[in-house]
Amino acid sequence: MLFAFTTSAQAVFIVDSIPAYTPPGSNIFLAGSLNGWNPGDSAYVLHKNSGGYFEITLDAQADGTQIEFKFTRGSWETVEKGPNGEEIDNRVFTFGNGDTTHTIIYNWRSDGGGGGSTATENVHIVSDDFFMPQLNKTRRVWIYLPPDYETSGNHYPVLYMHDGQNLFDAQTSYAGEWEVNETLNSLSNNGIKVPIVVGIDNGGAARIDEYTPWTNTQYGGGEGDKYMAFLTETLKPYIDQNYRTLPGRSNTAIMGSSLGGLISHYGAIKYQDIYSKAGIFSPSYWFSDSVYTFTEETGKQNSVRFYLMCGDNEVATTVQDMNRMAMLLTDIGFNGEDVKTDVIAGGQHNEKLWREQFQKAYLWLFNNWVNAVPERRTEENLSIYPNPVNKKLMFPDEIIYGTNDSVLIFDAMGKTLIDINSYKGQPISVCGLEPGIYFFKLTTNSKVYSGQFIKN
Repeated sequence: MLFAFTTSAQAVFIVDSIPAYTPPGSNIFLAGSLNGWNPGDSAYVLHKNSGGYFEITLDAQADGTQIEFKFTRGSWETVEKGPNGEEIDNRVFTFGNGDTTHTIIYNWRSDGGGGGSTATENVHIVSDDFFMPQLNKTRRVWIYLPPDYETSGNHYPVLYMHDGQNLFDAQTSYAGEWEVNETLNSLSNNGIKVPIVVGIDNGGAARIDEYTPWTNTQYGGGEGDKYMAFLTETLKPYIDQNYRTLPGRSNTAIMGSSLGGLISHYGAIKYQDIYSKAGIFSPSYWFSDSVYTFTEETGKQNSVRFYLMCGDNEVATTVQDMNRMAMLLTDIGFNGEDVKTDVIAGGQHNEKLWREQFQKAYLWLFNNWVNAVPERRTEENLSIYPNPVNKKLMFPDEIIYGTNDSVLIFDAMGKTLIDINSYKGQPISVCGLEPGIYFFKLTTNSKVYSGQFIKN
């Protein structure tokens, strides 16, 4: 159960009514900020009291300690909903305001109480069971495509986000929707460029494990490195190969909240050659001091933009921890102008805060791309000869070069290996590349050429 820091009254929650259609024998759980939002935590299962009502007693906390939670039947597919099946805000309780609370559960999601989908037409499911070899699991993966994706022929930056259930669709959310798709569609309708967004569902009861690279004596964890390896080494290459992305690090970002903020920070530091931007909302730096040690020991290897945001009404140390991390990032060499902190007055640790701050974070992180002058260039596939390539890569003689042309060569993970500016058609040495398949993008004043080659 809970770990009390000071002596205070216990909190008792009694459910006076549950939906009549609740299957007999169902267990009801409390899931919230107390237990990493684990929807089926046996330590937080409700029991029948002498009156036949579901009840749970939480251990004492210091007066003023605030928690957020919801009731489930063991999974987020069976989370509670409102009287008309609508999404409801997180329940909030503050210790010291009375020891017994009576409540009503009106509906469950999976039994017709979830309401309709709010995902827009440009949100798609990449796969309901995308295989994660690093974890030997499968997971649902979402993708948001810009409104002009089907007609423009353009390539787009990619933002990778965690807790996919909560990003695009109120029907699948367990603690409120971020409304990422609605926000970006609105920006696009106003002439502002928007990216591709890839959302990865969390693992439910495994969320703590997968979003934490280190262990915590109370909450466990420790599989975050494998999760980030999946996202970076398996999922990103798939997205780059199957969608029109801008695969280089300058156009690749990662974002998440709470433990999702922690794993975003870890990923941005570990894979600085892949990600150049990180949106870190309400980060759970409290989970392990190892995050500070890891950050300092890894140091700056490439320029990265960090947007750190939290509310001033979250857990007591959230602002302090976030400011400590921001200072550390600048101390180890990251440009102070690229480390932005934002503390929102009255902001609480919930989707409402993250939803309201998403647009601001996106526009700041992707400022250079959003404000870049649109390039009026056609794009076509280009075959090179000979292929396979041994020592030098050469393009066909008929290509017309101009000023500020460039060549980008990257591997299947989207990692940039060769980046040449002011290219004039000279042979490109690939002696340093290991044998394998590689991709290129040749950008001229009038066209963008792309293709692939085999290195012997």
